[in-house]
Amino acid sequence: MTHNTDRRMLSGQCQCGDVRYAVADEFVYAANCHCSNCRRTTGSAFKPFAGIARDRLRVTEGKDNLMIVGEADGHDAHCKMCGSLLYSVVRDGAFVHVAMGTLIDDPEIRPTKHIFVGSKAPWFTITDDLPQFEEHAVSS
Repeated sequence: MTHNTDRRMLSGQCQCGDVRYAVADEFVYAANCHCSNCRRTTGSAFKPFAGIARDRLRVTEGKDNLMIVGEADGHDAHCKMCGSLLYSVVRDGAFVHVAMGTLIDDPEIRPTKHIFVGSKAPWFTITDDLPQFEEHAVSS
């Protein structure tokens, strides 16, 4: 690996363990997304995610077990064995949004806002003090 040795790498994996990845603990932003797509793909009220440049994430095991849903420059990557959502490729393929629930190691970053609350599940109530945005926040 050519990464600087003082940069911490985090491990992540799907539910069944067939797909594993490594990602630098250098996330640029993190949020809780309440859009209908994130709710459907996770089966949850929202998706906590952390964003980072795409080249900072590397699938270390089970690349052949990835199920890609979407286009090359914008898709979700699931394990085709267990269905876990691992990450989403976004921003014209430049960034990945790592599903924080798949991280094994504890990242330094924490979600700082709720986005797409205009389409959040009506049965879910946000009870924390993080800023809320009807759609996406303009900047990270």
